[in-house]
Amino acid sequence: MENWITSEIKNEDLVLSSRIRIARNIKSLPFPHKLKEEEAKKVIKEIEDAFYTSSSMEEDFNTFYLWEMDGNLSNSYLERHLISPNILATSNKSAFILSKDETVSLMINEEDHLRLQCINAGMNIREAYDMADKIDDMLEEQLDFAFDETLGYVTACPTNVGTGLRASAMLHLPALTLNDEINEVLKVLTQVGMTIRGLYGEGSRAEGNIYQVSNQITLGIKEEDILNNLEATVSQIVNQERKARERLLKQYKYELEDKIYRSLGILENAVMLNSKECLDLMSSVRMGIEMGIIKDMNKNFLNKLLVETQSATLQRKFNRVLAPKERDIERANLVKKYMRENQ
Repeated sequence: MENWITSEIKNEDLVLSSRIRIARNIKSLPFPHKLKEEEAKKVIKEIEDAFYTSSSMEEDFNTFYLWEMDGNLSNSYLERHLISPNILATSNKSAFILSKDETVSLMINEEDHLRLQCINAGMNIREAYDMADKIDDMLEEQLDFAFDETLGYVTACPTNVGTGLRASAMLHLPALTLNDEINEVLKVLTQVGMTIRGLYGEGSRAEGNIYQVSNQITLGIKEEDILNNLEATVSQIVNQERKARERLLKQYKYELEDKIYRSLGILENAVMLNSKECLDLMSSVRMGIEMGIIKDMNKNFLNKLLVETQSATLQRKFNRVLAPKERDIERANLVKKYMRENQ
């Protein structure tokens, strides 16, 4: 698998990443929210032992204990989509195992005892699933997961019961957003058992016009059908986005080009940039590159910039807490540096 932040993808590709997430719980143990710290840390040790004993990739993974990490460091992993907001809420008794290439993470004591996540660059959901399935099988040889013959895998949230599998893709959808068509997309997705969320999943906003599309139903549906449905849904949404862009270009050519080039100019010259403005401007530039309006610029650096301009990651770069004004100044400086290097 390829790290979605650093991989090279085609300029016209609208899918930033694809992800598989599998929820599992150890039989006869209370769910994480019912565990005391000492009990939760025993769960971490049990999953660690099972993983490192069964895994032939031991040298490629590290364990991170959230209670040992400062807020900026743990939040920087969230900004890279390697852990969830939920696990940060229970940092006193949670941990995660992470591959060194940052494509595989195992969150321990999030909502469930185990959340296995494989994230891949572009629309490569099958490769991500194959890796997740391999690790899941290895762990199941060592751990007794909670399973019901009728319902399937037992999870803390009823919406994950069954396969425990969530397949998702992260897409850039500025035209559907500008045309106020995104709500219609949401309605259609709901009817076919899919959902669309913001940049950081459930409860988050679609900052920078980036959305996560995933399955809602895990009960009574096979893993293969979940993957097929996601691939078909993403393909349909991408086609809708392309058509929306064609309409924008046809009806508002000069306004669209003006918006894109103004965004490019601000990113190249701004002295201060807050996070939201930066994401919105990068979305316009990304669309300009994807549509061929901005030429001789490859968009690969934008994924890296998307992460490095986030608050916690930015402060980790300077190894200190930055005041809001300082963050805006340093964010603008970082963006200008990247823009110069990728002209």
